[in-house]
Amino acid sequence: MSRVAKVLELVGTSETSLQDAVEAAVKEASKTVRNITGVDIMDMTAQVDGDRVTTWRVTVKVAFGIENRD
Repeated sequence: MSRVAKVLELVGTSETSLQDAVEAAVKEASKTVRNITGVDIMDMTAQVDGDRVTTWRVTVKVAFGIENRD
């Protein structure tokens, strides 16, 4: 049986860590998307103020299975 997945690209942010930024993106996606099966981290950046990282940013692709209505 063939399966199909759809992929959404999202940007998550956190003032704490890269992991929290990824989890924020997945948590937000899970509010409206079912069957999330994985996340691919595409890009990581940080905003800096002076000598301190103030915000972590990650671009992720969230994959989820398409439901079969048959």
